[in-house]
Amino acid sequence: MQIIKSFFKLLFFICPLTAAAQSTNIPQGDKSYHFIDRIEIKQRTNTDINYSGIKPYNRKAAVKEAELLDSIASSEGSAATASNLNETKGIRLTPIDRYNMRSFLINNSEWVSGNTDDFLSKKPLLKHFYITNPNLLEVNKKDFFLVVNPVLNFVYGSESGNSQRSFLNTRGITVRGMISKKIGFSTTLTDNQERGPKYFQDYVTNFRAVPGVGFYKGFKSNAVDYFDARGYISFNVAKYVDIQFGYDKNFIGNGYRSLFLSDWGNSYLFLKLNTRIWKFNYQNIFAELMPQYNKIGGDSLLDKKYTAMHHLSINVTKWLNVGVFEGVVFGRKNHFDFQYLNPIIFYRHIEGTLGSPDNALAGFDFKANVANAFQLYGQVLLDEFKFSEIKSNRGWWANKWGYQLGAKYIDAFGVPNLDLQVETNRARPFTYAHNNAVSNYTHYNLPLAHPLGANFQEFIGIIRYQPAPKWYVNAKAIYYKQGLDSAGYNFGSNVFRLYNEGRPPLEPGNPLSAQRDYGFKVGSGTKATCLNASLAVSYEWRENFYIDLLAQHRSYKIAANNLTASNTFISAGIRLNIFRREYDF
Repeated sequence: MQIIKSFFKLLFFICPLTAAAQSTNIPQGDKSYHFIDRIEIKQRTNTDINYSGIKPYNRKAAVKEAELLDSIASSEGSAATASNLNETKGIRLTPIDRYNMRSFLINNSEWVSGNTDDFLSKKPLLKHFYITNPNLLEVNKKDFFLVVNPVLNFVYGSESGNSQRSFLNTRGITVRGMISKKIGFSTTLTDNQERGPKYFQDYVTNFRAVPGVGFYKGFKSNAVDYFDARGYISFNVAKYVDIQFGYDKNFIGNGYRSLFLSDWGNSYLFLKLNTRIWKFNYQNIFAELMPQYNKIGGDSLLDKKYTAMHHLSINVTKWLNVGVFEGVVFGRKNHFDFQYLNPIIFYRHIEGTLGSPDNALAGFDFKANVANAFQLYGQVLLDEFKFSEIKSNRGWWANKWGYQLGAKYIDAFGVPNLDLQVETNRARPFTYAHNNAVSNYTHYNLPLAHPLGANFQEFIGIIRYQPAPKWYVNAKAIYYKQGLDSAGYNFGSNVFRLYNEGRPPLEPGNPLSAQRDYGFKVGSGTKATCLNASLAVSYEWRENFYIDLLAQHRSYKIAANNLTASNTFISAGIRLNIFRREYDF
């Protein structure tokens, strides 16, 4: 990773003199993500927001599109806006959309082009705090912008069959800003103590990691204590090229899940280049990851591994965006291979010239906005496969691939701000795994992509409803089936196991027989099914301050063992400037 750090330093000292205005990102999980989804679908046309498969979102680009849509929907503005109106005929913003629009602009006021005087609080606290409603401290001068906010999340819950109460205590601070509109920076620091539902506790024990965080320490009985620190610095090196260097997460996709790169795991050190020109958006990510580990004893330096990824997307039409993805995890501990720094070459070619020691994946995705009310999206992931073996349909173990299909429907059935989403995800056995323990598609004991790993079929249904400006209702149901390892044999669900070891014998009952190569399908092994359904209601008492209620039921069954684990979980809490904690696996 030293070469990446050196590369960043070189860019930092050479480029700021010519850097253009640079923005920070909207944190993932922020309420504005769903609002941005809605305005993208309603607008439907070929705009910057159509690159929303790349997350986290850029504040400047999102504000630009929100203001454009606001002016179009109001049938006001310049001649340019009037011409856009012909292309986006039929846009209708509901009263709640307009409320959310104003809330979104207040929270990103540094990029609002119009008058922002009405964003000021009528009664600031001690004349210097909460000058604007969302921000404890805000400084907005000619060459310097700074926002400082506290982060709080206190949740208390109860679970059926469990005498121990669940809780989540989060305290922290978030800071973002700009210097001369050339350098953007952001950081969030939180200290957390958490005791989740019983299945969450079991997950932490089995994987030795907290979902979304990774490293932790034990706390009280069956609870965890962890510190979460994220931050980055960003700037433009040219008119169309953004650079970001930091320690955080990234997400590639338009769905609730991603088969390419998700935010399920821990943060990581990364260098990100994003090039946006004409109808193209091209993103490169170079990152330092950590192999599977089991820390025993005192402090020690943990091993490292590395990844390089790129995603190219193009607006084929005003309503259709397609993309190509490629990534590779380096299979060499503590050694970055400089050949993967090439930002435009196919990684599979490099991986082949090196003797194919690494874990290379490829895929493509699409998104179509239809009739100002629907969005269709999907991903296809290719790890390894032979077309002849796929055609023969014999269940060859090395046919490792997956797909995602989904749809969103806003203002469903004519009900304002009632939005529906359905999605299915599928990954064949042994997808993401590799032939050594370093180059599997994981980081810090957690998958880099889908939380289930592999060998699963998942169905997701989500209802989002905002009946009034300050009320949010979110109902979600997740059902999946997965094939687990059986009798110690590897059936390809555990992405940490080597794919060339532990497969069941070719001759049943003969453990000395050669490993089986065929007969693997989704669900092979011990079949497990799970239904996870939840209803969350939130009231936004003031900007970014929420009162939350959650009811959740999870039923997990393993047929071969006649095992059923059912959990009903109820919680209540308050949170400030942070997303709601999800237990959605």
